[in-house]
Amino acid sequence: YGRHTPAADVVAGMDLSGRTMIVTGGHSGIGIETVRALAGAGASVICASRDVARASAALEGMGGDVTVMAMDLASLDSIHDFADAVLEAHDRIDVLINNAGIMACPLERVGRNWESQFGVCHLGHFALTDALMPALLSADAPRVVALSSTAHIRGGILWDDIHFKKTEYNKWDAYSQAKSANALFALGLDMKFAHEGLRAFSVHPGGIFTPLQRHLTDEEMAALGWKNPDGTVPPAVAALFKTPEAGASTSVWAATSPMLDGLGGLYCEDCDVAQAATPDSQRWEHVRPHVTDEAAAERLWAISAAMVA
Repeated sequence: YGRHTPAADVVAGMDLSGRTMIVTGGHSGIGIETVRALAGAGASVICASRDVARASAALEGMGGDVTVMAMDLASLDSIHDFADAVLEAHDRIDVLINNAGIMACPLERVGRNWESQFGVCHLGHFALTDALMPALLSADAPRVVALSSTAHIRGGILWDDIHFKKTEYNKWDAYSQAKSANALFALGLDMKFAHEGLRAFSVHPGGIFTPLQRHLTDEEMAALGWKNPDGTVPPAVAALFKTPEAGASTSVWAATSPMLDGLGGLYCEDCDVAQAATPDSQRWEHVRPHVTDEAAAERLWAISAAMVA
C-alpha cells in the first residue's frame, strides 16, 4: 500500500461479514469512503450523523448493510442517546472509527462551554467511546480508530487554557490541539484497555479536499499554499493531496489490517505506522513526540474524564 491506495484495495479479499462497525460522520468526505469500503467487504456499518436525512440521502444506493443513526458530537445528551440505542440493538461493536470533525472554524461554545473544535473532535468522541465500552469489550479483538492529522505538528495541548477562556482564540491553534488530543486519546485508550483485548490507533488521513475545509476561503487556502490565487490547485499540491477514496485508506487499514494484530497506541499514515519525526522530516509527515508521550496521554485522559463526567 502507498499514499494513493484507495480504501477498497485495503480490504480486497477480506470477509468482514458478521462484524459491526461504527463510523462517525460517515456520510461525507473520507467518512463516506470509509463506510463504502467496509460495507463492500461485508461489514454491518452504522453511520452516526447529526443530520439523518442528509446522511441517508448521501448513502442511498451504496449497497451493503449500512444504517444511519442520529448523533451530535456537540451534545452529551445526543451521544448518550445514540450509545443507548446501539447497546440495545447490538451486544458487541467490533470497530469504532471516530472520523467526524470540524476544522479551523470561528470560536463557538458547545457542550459544557467547551471550545468547539476540542469539544467535537475530542471530547465528543471521548464520551462516545466510553459509553460504547461494554459493547466494544464484548467483541473479539475490537479496535478504535481516532482521526488525527498532520496538524498535530503545529502544537500540543494548551494545558493552561484548553477552551480559550483567557487567551485570544486562534482557530489553527485550536485545531492542532484537537488533533493532538485525538492521537493522545488513542494512546491513552490503548494503555488502559489493551489488557482486555481492545487496541486503538490514531491516523493521519493525508491532505484531501473535502467539506472539512468549508470554513476556509479560497484566499486562505491560497495563503496556505493549497490553491493558486485563481482557485486552481498547483500541480505539486495535486500530486501530494489524496482523493477521498485514498484518504479513507489509512482508517480502513488501521481498523482491519492483520498487520496490526497485537499492536496498539500507534499513529499511522499512508497505510503504515508513522515514523518518528527527525529534524529532516517534512511538515506534512511523521509523528511528533508530544503525541506519543504516555504521561501526556494520562493527563489528557484525566482532564477529559472530568469534563464529560
